[in-house]
Amino acid sequence: MTTSVNKPPIWFWIVSVIALIWNGMGVHGYLSQAYETAAYTDTYTTDQLEVMNNLPAWYTALFAIAVFSGALGCLLLLIRKKTAKLFLILSFIAATIQMIYFLFIADLNGVDFSANKIMAYIIIVFAAFLVWFAKHSANKRWIN
Repeated sequence: MTTSVNKPPIWFWIVSVIALIWNGMGVHGYLSQAYETAAYTDTYTTDQLEVMNNLPAWYTALFAIAVFSGALGCLLLLIRKKTAKLFLILSFIAATIQMIYFLFIADLNGVDFSANKIMAYIIIVFAAFLVWFAKHSANKRWIN
């Protein structure tokens, strides 16, 4: 049995490249946090850094899973592989759990994280969009 693949429209490529850049920024953010680079530490106040450093290890693991599976999913979109959908679903699940914890459960000790909270919602929405986009691309047979 053969599977036919349709040629994707130009906007497929544009969305896929933007998604890869987005997830690449996430990978950069994770690596900056993991190695506590100046790019990471200069972004936060001392109080914010203390809160971030006291988040549980599983929270950081979810961050890694979310960004690396997201980046891999986007690379797979660009080479038109259907497994992109699985990696983007994994990324969405990890990011959503991580962001829900940050938004509603974590003890932030009264430290202001307003900008981070706005970004948390954006991350969840964009991850959900990428899952939809991968499913849509598979249904249109742009990826196989």
